Amino acid sequence: MNSSVLRRVDAGVAHVTLNRPDKRNALDRATIAALTAELRHCAADAAVRVVQITGTGKVFCAGADLGEMQAQAGASEAANLADAEQLATLLTVLDSMPKPTLARVNGDGYGGALGLMAACDIVVAVDSARFAFTEVRLGIIPAVISPFVLGKIGERAARRYFLTAEALNAAALKELGLVHEVVADGLLDTACARITEVLLQGAPGAQAQAKILIRDMAQPAAGDRAAASMEAAGRLARLRVQEEAQEGFSAFFNKRKPGWRPN
Repeated sequence: MNSSVLRRVDAGVAHVTLNRPDKRNALDRATIAALTAELRHCAADAAVRVVQITGTGKVFCAGADLGEMQAQAGASEAANLADAEQLATLLTVLDSMPKPTLARVNGDGYGGALGLMAACDIVVAVDSARFAFTEVRLGIIPAVISPFVLGKIGERAARRYFLTAEALNAAALKELGLVHEVVADGLLDTACARITEVLLQGAPGAQAQAKILIRDMAQPAAGDRAAASMEAAGRLARLRVQEEAQEGFSAFFNKRKPGWRPN
């Protein structure tokens, strides 16, 4: 098992944990691959009834590993496409999981972290957590996560927060529909245990069929999220090699304003 992702199964609940606290649980290629593999294992394991995802330490997930992205600043569009498609695959595996999924959001979440939350069935977040769709400030877009996020927050909210990259607290995300419950830090485990207990009372086959029913009936495009995410990966790959993205990442790592910011 890759140490960047931990998994333990206890009384029917698979606890899957992002385990890169020194990198704020950022999603590099190895972590995305490991998380995808763990989720597939959970889907196939009859002993797993509920899947819970969380992060080690005080941060849920910082989104993409910007250090890794910076290291491949000169990578081709094809290489960037492969990276984006890897994330699309992860989100699709999570979104299509036949078992109930619960995001135990123990701290801040940015970019791709919001995709993980959106792809889960139920999200419980601590009230101290902060979130943002930060991509445009780096010259890119929240492409791969957009089909999953838009299914939760809708076009109206996306038109604001995809463009402004404003910081949001957990209460705001609850209002937008991306978080179900907001709790004090000390009550996170209690809330997750309560929801898990309720989930375990349902018939697993019926729950799997209920999830399929929701995807089929909620909105016409819901069943096409996987294809939409893959298509969006191409958009991100094309942007990632453009001048704006290069400038955005350079400015971020050199702690200066990007060229598009007014003086």
